[in-house]
Amino acid sequence: MKITAKRGTPLPPFETGQVWALAEAELHIGQVGKTLVHYKQFQGKTPRAPVSLTNKIALEKYLQEQKAVLLKRKSAPRAAVRRRS
Repeated sequence: MKITAKRGTPLPPFETGQVWALAEAELHIGQVGKTLVHYKQFQGKTPRAPVSLTNKIALEKYLQEQKAVLLKRKSAPRAAVRRRS
């Protein structure tokens, strides 16, 4: 008898600026590294939220458990380019 793990639809890869909707919160992705992700989780209408750091696998598992929905992707801010006159 072969046992297979049940997997849902895979989440898109984490990118800077993504906003994920949870049941009663929003999760904003700040920076994405090789294995770690900086994010802020806003509960309700709080003006500030602490920056959290976790590995990608744990965050992906948490988002799947919470049935999170990707709201939007923001493009990463571009560095100001100085033009010569």
